[in-house]
Amino acid sequence: MEVSNMSVKEALKEFFGFDAFKGSQEQIIESLLNKQDTFVIMPTGGGKSLCYQLPAMMLEGTAIVVSPLIALMKNQVDLVRGYSSNNDIAHFLNSSLNRQQIKKVKQDITEGRTKMLYVAPETLRKEENIEFFKGIKVSFVAIDEAHCISEWGHDFRPEYRQIHNMIETINDDIPIIALTATATPKVQSDIMKNLGLENPNVFMSSFNRPNLYYEIRPKRSREYAIKQIVKYIKENPRKSGIVYCLNRKSTEDIAKVLNINGIRAGAYHAGMDAQTRPEVQDRFLMEDYQVIVATIAFGMGIDKPDVRFVIHFDIPKSIENYYQETGRGGRDGLEGNCIAFYSYKDIEKLEKFMRDKPLAEREMGAQLLAETAAYAETSVCRRRFLLFYFGEDYDRDNCGCCDNCLKPKERIEGKDYVQNALRVVDFVNENHHIPYLVDLLTGKKTTENQNYRHDKIELFGVGNDKDDHFWNSIMRQCLLNEFIYKDIEQYGVIKLTDKGREFIEKPNSLMVSLNHDFEAEIIDVDMENNVGKSVLDPVLMDLLTKLRDGIAKAASLPPYVIYSENSLEEMATMYPTTMDEIVKISGVSKGKADKYGKQFIELINDYVEENEIERPSEFVMKQVVNKSAHKVKIIQFIDKKMALPDIAKSIGMNFPDFVDEIETIVTSGTKLSLNYYLDDLIEQDIQDDVRDYFLEMKTMDLKTAFNDLKDEGLTFEELRLLHIKFISEVAN
Repeated sequence: MEVSNMSVKEALKEFFGFDAFKGSQEQIIESLLNKQDTFVIMPTGGGKSLCYQLPAMMLEGTAIVVSPLIALMKNQVDLVRGYSSNNDIAHFLNSSLNRQQIKKVKQDITEGRTKMLYVAPETLRKEENIEFFKGIKVSFVAIDEAHCISEWGHDFRPEYRQIHNMIETINDDIPIIALTATATPKVQSDIMKNLGLENPNVFMSSFNRPNLYYEIRPKRSREYAIKQIVKYIKENPRKSGIVYCLNRKSTEDIAKVLNINGIRAGAYHAGMDAQTRPEVQDRFLMEDYQVIVATIAFGMGIDKPDVRFVIHFDIPKSIENYYQETGRGGRDGLEGNCIAFYSYKDIEKLEKFMRDKPLAEREMGAQLLAETAAYAETSVCRRRFLLFYFGEDYDRDNCGCCDNCLKPKERIEGKDYVQNALRVVDFVNENHHIPYLVDLLTGKKTTENQNYRHDKIELFGVGNDKDDHFWNSIMRQCLLNEFIYKDIEQYGVIKLTDKGREFIEKPNSLMVSLNHDFEAEIIDVDMENNVGKSVLDPVLMDLLTKLRDGIAKAASLPPYVIYSENSLEEMATMYPTTMDEIVKISGVSKGKADKYGKQFIELINDYVEENEIERPSEFVMKQVVNKSAHKVKIIQFIDKKMALPDIAKSIGMNFPDFVDEIETIVTSGTKLSLNYYLDDLIEQDIQDDVRDYFLEMKTMDLKTAFNDLKDEGLTFEELRLLHIKFISEVAN
């Protein structure tokens, strides 16, 4: 390993044009130049790439950079080439290249023109490539996104665990540098062990990104969340941002909505072809797109310093994902607003997706999801929560830059609650998880605690005057105060610390705040540029609810059939005073407006005048016009009395999605007659019983209805169809 004669600072100026290093970059580079194995944990935006790019420029031979994504490789290669007059200085070798291109890459390496070669682990594994690397001078191997090695990580990739064997096959004397932005202490240990790093120099930067503002918003409905996203971006017209979604369809749907509302946006997901994905990236980097709506595949290695907002339409699968994705905001140290929409229903959906995975993977995924839900619901400083998760202390109670710190919840005296929680941990020999402990505290008998005979202990039900939500909050506070810890080696069972044992013996005053309960709280979801004040008018909400319930009672209908809770909340926020305005409220079709709107408009008008209320400036989101012929075709086929499964098949939809489609048609105000199909399928007396049940329902909770009506022998789809029929008959 021959090092160029210039100093690292001279090389920095020569190759990259910078005058100074950031943080610990210089020490990391010196470590690698000295042929030391090196492990780097550095937050997104901290300058990880330079830690291997500069040594590669200075050393003889070619550095092999292992990277997980083709799109990431291309972006990194383009960046390196941008600093050099020689395009051969960096190459990538992956499945996107043809034989001629691969030949050219290998020729440039052999002739000494290439200093960096980016490869995927799969490429490194190929026999012909290993033989080629044996015959060249490899300066070192850099493993980017090293958390992919760990089975305990959020993005485990089995092929990453073979990297060490491949490196030893090429040359067991090659120095290794492993880099990651997100690694808990357990993941860090796993990475070093798997790569065989012997006494590596470890450089851990702070995980704190002080310029990032963190906020969680309740995701009341898909439509409402999208509307808030559009509104926020329209209020920030010249700022770049990323909207993250969990599935491809959502990225495309939201990108369409943004575009028809005058926002230049592109969708990005793994289902796009290899040519389109880099084009979308480039358009974002060149600011042809103001916003990218993407799955988690987007952003790794994208060096755009001025991303001003990162919005999560769906809550991520793990804290690591969340931290990495929010880390793409404000990389220049300036404004970066990180806003996530949260509903526990999204967590439940993610849990369902894991059902078919192996047991160990399910258990790990469940732990990661539980941490994500805990982060969303916590009432303590979000920055402190994140840093604690990654093993870093944060000694301030209020960071001044998250929703919980700027709008703190009331704190209560928690001494006795914390002591009881710790006593239960101790009593069951520190061998159980938080949900199990919460069941003991609340006195909830389960098969598991009865098997252990823990339902007989003196502390069983000691906290039965409080609910699960309360005791989960107390457990979270115990973790943050380091009274307990999760033993990762035992899949997260709760253990007492010395500090916790001391608290049991000598408890002292401890003020705690309870977690957010998004299902129960009435929270403003009107997204402001930073922190918004509540705009929902509780007095008007009460008046509207009484009016709706009165109309429903007179018509012998469930209240939600008139207007849903969400619709009323939006009315109590936007104060619609004309028919044109009320039909813009979500869930209010023209038919419903014609039927009931006048009374609500009159009430709101009187209320606004009496209280001299200044109505908010109206924000109207343009909707995507459904250009497909599905709606027209479905209505025509139903008019012709075609069997519903046959209709679904003819328009290329599975049956549950088809039921969604006709539900949308009916709730938007169109009347559909499904009697011809349902009468042949379900006996009339069962239909009558179900209709009577629907008339007594207070909310549209079909899961509860399905459970209550299980003796009728209906499938869930059949129940949904009966409910669609009911809505069509009584509401449209």
